[in-house]
Amino acid sequence: MEKQVFDSRKRPLRDLRISVTDKCNFRCQYCMPAEIFGPDYPFLPQHKLLTFEEITRLTAIFTSLGVEKIRITGGEPLMRRNLADLIRMIRGVEGVKDIAMTTNGSLLAKHAKELKQAGLDRVTVSLDSLDDERFSKINGRGYRVEQILEGIEAASEAGLGVKINMVVQRGVNDQDILPMARYFREKKHILRFIEFMDVGNSNGWRLDQVVPSREIVSMIHSEMPLEAADPNYYGEVASRYRYVGEEGEIGLISSVTQAFCSTCTRARLSAEGKMYNCLFASSGEDLREPLREGKSDGEIRELISSIWLRRDDRYSEERLKNTPGIAKRSKVEMSHIGG
Repeated sequence: MEKQVFDSRKRPLRDLRISVTDKCNFRCQYCMPAEIFGPDYPFLPQHKLLTFEEITRLTAIFTSLGVEKIRITGGEPLMRRNLADLIRMIRGVEGVKDIAMTTNGSLLAKHAKELKQAGLDRVTVSLDSLDDERFSKINGRGYRVEQILEGIEAASEAGLGVKINMVVQRGVNDQDILPMARYFREKKHILRFIEFMDVGNSNGWRLDQVVPSREIVSMIHSEMPLEAADPNYYGEVASRYRYVGEEGEIGLISSVTQAFCSTCTRARLSAEGKMYNCLFASSGEDLREPLREGKSDGEIRELISSIWLRRDDRYSEERLKNTPGIAKRSKVEMSHIGG
């Protein structure tokens, strides 16, 4: 009963990002700074999290509206117990063509094989430096680079597609751009550079910390020549560049300097069952209570459809144009709805 639904700006609903937990074992400053997410921080109790059955049911309803790609996020998704069971359940949903997961990689070596066997297609691993001292400072918990690299290799050996995301901050890890490019070019994994974004309200974002994508491309191109590559599909957020004469490539996610709101096809489902239409949204619409009140699939489908039909979000474009009042807008924390 698939019926493609479009928002008020004619953008189709094709991707669903599902947060399975708001907890994380890292305390990266740009996402979950330790001074705010301390030992007493009130994370969601178990009964408020969507169950695997509820997530699977919602996934099936979303696919009936045109969603084809699912991404599992957190917090750190591998902190949710028995995650492979959920992957297996989602794999069984008609209409799901691709299941990916975003992870910090610290627990990946342990779980990569079972995730692949359960039906996971791809992982995106967040890694912001190859320098142990800098990486330890960034993750706020003393994790070492080697542990993440082991997770990346375990995922690759298990047959999962692998990409690496690096959030670049001027004065923090911009000196790591070339070492990261060299390393993952040799390893033949796609490395994507993400402009430091003002996600949430607590990451201390400043525009002067943003390293524009064009600067990153220029830096790499001067040592390892690049050529622009076409997008893989409509709504792809990363601009692609190939190493000249090779199959290897990098990606640039330029939410700050080159907003891609006009082709955004993503909805987000938080760990407690709220639907968000934008990474920078101020509030979400509750889907958990209708589920638990016994609403039918048809009723929930109509609710989701009506939420998407009203969607008018284009925060990054508004930021780019310095729209009045945007700097004061409260936003959901990234740890709550994934990246």
